[in-house]
Amino acid sequence: MDVQGLSLLVDIIEAGNLSRAAAALGTSRANVSQRLNRFERQLGVQLLRRTTRELVPTEIGLKLYQHGLAMRHEAKAADEAVSGLGRGLQGSVRLGVPSGYGQLRMSGWLNEFMHLHPDIALHVIFNNDIEELVKGAVDFAVRVMAEPPPQLVAHRLGPVSYVACATAGFLDQHGRPTTLDALKQLPLIASSQTSERLRTAGISGPNQRMPPIRFRLVSANFHCLLGAVSQGLGIGLMPDYMVQAAIDGGVLQPLPLEPGTLDFLATGKFLLHVPDRYQTLAVQTLIGFLIEKEKAQEGQAGAHQRRRRRAATIAP
Repeated sequence: MDVQGLSLLVDIIEAGNLSRAAAALGTSRANVSQRLNRFERQLGVQLLRRTTRELVPTEIGLKLYQHGLAMRHEAKAADEAVSGLGRGLQGSVRLGVPSGYGQLRMSGWLNEFMHLHPDIALHVIFNNDIEELVKGAVDFAVRVMAEPPPQLVAHRLGPVSYVACATAGFLDQHGRPTTLDALKQLPLIASSQTSERLRTAGISGPNQRMPPIRFRLVSANFHCLLGAVSQGLGIGLMPDYMVQAAIDGGVLQPLPLEPGTLDFLATGKFLLHVPDRYQTLAVQTLIGFLIEKEKAQEGQAGAHQRRRRRAATIAP
């Protein structure tokens, strides 16, 4: 087996076409095409089907790609083991985190990780999309979403519920709604995605009109939204992790909505990475660290909710 040819096959399939593979390898498209043709003639089989836009691996081409990828991963692992002899865990990790959850919760965890592993450098991108992950700009990403993309490997970290809350002064002035319809009549503060889902909540057919909703502020920045809610500018429809500290501190009060009223807004936290992409020991260690942190956080949140329910039950 021509190991260089096998490696070339991996490069071509991961690049998607000959031109991108040539650019990544620093050579010409013609050179890549000639090497691929030579490898196919040596094996006596077709490895890739050429179309006008892309190359699609044949059944044997896909099997050889998987073998070649495994060999490449093993070689990288061996290099990493040799370079790390006599030294602690080292390297760099690129990750993407949500702007709200990342700043509020994950920043502290990442600082703790760097204290534990002083020879690992982190490159953290704060945003809410997955383009960097798909393009290979990050090793993995944490995202808050309803469902993870099917083409990615997803580790579910926990649920995200939504809370309607406001300052005591705002609620004293405008009342404390207990239903979704009553909530829609008051000035609301929410993200763009939440506002759209709220507009269509309860709409059962294409001809049914959407009732007007009073949005005072709509923004993709949850810190901006939290600041406006804390200033008494409206009722916030926010993820629980964004407002829990403000509620516990008495800055905000949750609305007495009927149980399950905001369940249609619920999402989840997911750690995502691309399948078959090599992960260094540093990447694997950080992923395991964050998963354990999330598990501990979920356990603490569950215990906190149970204490609040018991306190509400025994309150006079």
